[in-house]
Amino acid sequence: MAVALVTGAGSGIGAAVARRLAVRGDRVVCVDVDGERAEEVAAGIGESLAVAADVTDERQCEAMLEATLERFGDLDIAVTCAGIERGGDSLEFDAATFRRVVEVNLTGSFLTAREAARAMTGNGHGGTIVLIGSINSKVVLPGTAAYASSKGGVLLLGQALAVDFARHGIRVNVVGPGVTDTPMSADSLANPERRAMLMARTPLNRPADPDEIAKAVAFLTSDESSFVTGAFLPVDGGWLAL
Repeated sequence: MAVALVTGAGSGIGAAVARRLAVRGDRVVCVDVDGERAEEVAAGIGESLAVAADVTDERQCEAMLEATLERFGDLDIAVTCAGIERGGDSLEFDAATFRRVVEVNLTGSFLTAREAARAMTGNGHGGTIVLIGSINSKVVLPGTAAYASSKGGVLLLGQALAVDFARHGIRVNVVGPGVTDTPMSADSLANPERRAMLMARTPLNRPADPDEIAKAVAFLTSDESSFVTGAFLPVDGGWLAL
């Protein structure tokens, strides 16, 4: 059985990914800055471990891998779902919030992927890493300077790591969710005007269920995608096709 580490596993896409990988038999390490939420998700799936960690903190990222290896002795898969979204007019947007978005979404993805790759190579084998980007890795909406910058960075980070890690047998890919029915999107989807605008840009005319994103992650972390690395897989209901 594979060992999979999922950050941001306490809710939304991260929780769906943790559950989906557990269903296929993976042993899952559920990581979240909110340790109680991580424990709730871990308690509802198969063989698992809950870890509280802030992915922007280098030492905490090292510690979550140490806990993984101590419990399961190995790591085969890492999925970086931890993320935040803050929007606003760029003329008024404060630097501290901008830095925080980039730290969580981009730096957190890098630190998680780096530590995961170190664990994989340290045990003498390759593995698979999936970074969660966004449609905003490719396109922007008004008020998304911080979020789009961070997610655009995640896309190029994934490609760079795919090149760097290939010699170690580690594949790295990026999934780009469109509008997804998660707690992060709850306010937007609850606003009739905002929802109508988002659905007008989505040819399938509905938000994704988090498990639909998780299914794409499951594919990219399986042998079915054994020759896929450095790819960007949009799961967006057709948004980027418009």
